[in-house]
Amino acid sequence: MSMHEKLNATMRNRDTNAYAELLHEDCIFVFHKSGNEFGKKEWISMVEGMMSNEKFVNESSRCVYENDEILVSHDFMSYPDGTREAVMGVAKLKDGKIIRFETGATLLD
Repeated sequence: MSMHEKLNATMRNRDTNAYAELLHEDCIFVFHKSGNEFGKKEWISMVEGMMSNEKFVNESSRCVYENDEILVSHDFMSYPDGTREAVMGVAKLKDGKIIRFETGATLLD
């Protein structure tokens, strides 16, 4: 199963533990819009909050490109405050896990 398929399964099942297993211990998450960076522990804490809220929805996800070193995906996301975004994600992979993940988001009308 590809990393993209694994990530989508964890989101669909709202399985934070399975999601955490896909992350390298030294992973860093970067939000392009704000420049904020988060380590694995901080990020998983945020993911737990997102996955526990039924109004946080990954509407669709498309794999743009994936190999053993990188995953590029494009998603449409809905958030609890009623906003929607198109999100481009780039994940660098190491040892079959995500070591760095950067997102860029565009607010949708």
